[in-house]
Amino acid sequence: MRDLSSNSHLTKLIARFESGSAVVGIVGLGYVGLPLSLRYAEAGFKVLGIDIDGAKVERLNGGASYIAHIDPASVAAANAAGFEATTDFARAAEADALIICVPTPLNAYREPDLSFVLNTADALLPHLRAGQVVSLESTTYPGTTAEELAPRLAARGFTVGEDIFLVFSPEREDPGNAHFGTRTIPKVCGGDTPACLEAGIALYRPAIDQVVPVSSTRAAELTKLLENIQRAVNIGLVNEMKIIADKMDIDIHEVIRAAATKPFGFTAYYPGPGLGGHCIPIDPFYLTWKARQFGLHTRFIELAGEINSDMPHWVIGKLAGALNERSRSVKGARVLVLGIAYKKDVEDMRESPSVELMEILRERGALVEYSDPHVPVFPVMREHRFALASVALSAESIAAFDVVLLATSHSAFDYALIQQHAQLIVDTRGVYLDPLSNVVKA
Repeated sequence: MRDLSSNSHLTKLIARFESGSAVVGIVGLGYVGLPLSLRYAEAGFKVLGIDIDGAKVERLNGGASYIAHIDPASVAAANAAGFEATTDFARAAEADALIICVPTPLNAYREPDLSFVLNTADALLPHLRAGQVVSLESTTYPGTTAEELAPRLAARGFTVGEDIFLVFSPEREDPGNAHFGTRTIPKVCGGDTPACLEAGIALYRPAIDQVVPVSSTRAAELTKLLENIQRAVNIGLVNEMKIIADKMDIDIHEVIRAAATKPFGFTAYYPGPGLGGHCIPIDPFYLTWKARQFGLHTRFIELAGEINSDMPHWVIGKLAGALNERSRSVKGARVLVLGIAYKKDVEDMRESPSVELMEILRERGALVEYSDPHVPVFPVMREHRFALASVALSAESIAAFDVVLLATSHSAFDYALIQQHAQLIVDTRGVYLDPLSNVVKA
């Protein structure tokens, strides 16, 4: 094994992290970057947050939080510890580490869109200096770090692994999860070279309880995809089982509860109206796209994607059938969608299946409104336009709708009140366990 102790840039960098004197730069202050910034500030490091959104930067510097599950007191404490946000990319030179936490969405053709990553890298490049470690945390296909970032650093005159260090360490944030946070979720890290890996371990070890080194950036990139594809495939399976159970007049949620009593060999996954969030609906397509470059067709992954993508249409079919049984049509029906965030008890709407349900209903002529205590006003979104505010739930407001579509099961909803006054409920989350005359499972 090569002796890395002769690399002066590496030894100095490691020493700065071990002493707590390093400056940590976080680029992208969203659902991943902000919790990471707060964790490093809590660990005693000076943190420089960089984001293109001036309003976001102003709020953070004022001690405010723009993410519901992050307490403003945590931001204020970080500010007091030296956390500072800026829109000035030139200040990247001040940091010993630059951790890139920007979105990696899909384009209109369901292909990887690396524009946020590459534009961020290009904005940082003029300000990089020897002795820094650059870590990409954005989920992407195997080879991105080595094929896209490493050549950019080389073109800038750096020798990766000698005077600058490059790693990939996938984010594993789960917004709203009270059991696991940034510190306690193990951190996978792969380096472009052995020296890069040592720099990455030095970067994350002071802030994360467990760092899991892997042999390369490609292995780290594929690790994240495997985690999320495994979940997407299992959700696809249970969604298909839901359709089968429905045809057989069996409650799939009862079946899952019974199967989950097996103490080995079974992990409970739950069906829903579709996939949402920043990872599960997107990450499988990153791998299927890359696999095609190797002449491979990812049939299993793509089949799960088809099943999950079709779920909103299946749900609307169930809703339409339930209305038809009551001599009503979807066209002209007043529909209240309960919960438009992608998951329970958060305000995050990225890839939310609830919005897809609203789009389908609107296209079919329904009069659509929503209620979500975490989303008081429907936000501006790139692909969706609804000039709506959340409906306050009361006996009168609930009864005024022809059907209530339960899409996201927030804890704040009064489900007894809803069931008592709703004309019809279409339950996609298995909230109502007992057979009820006005509840249809979907």
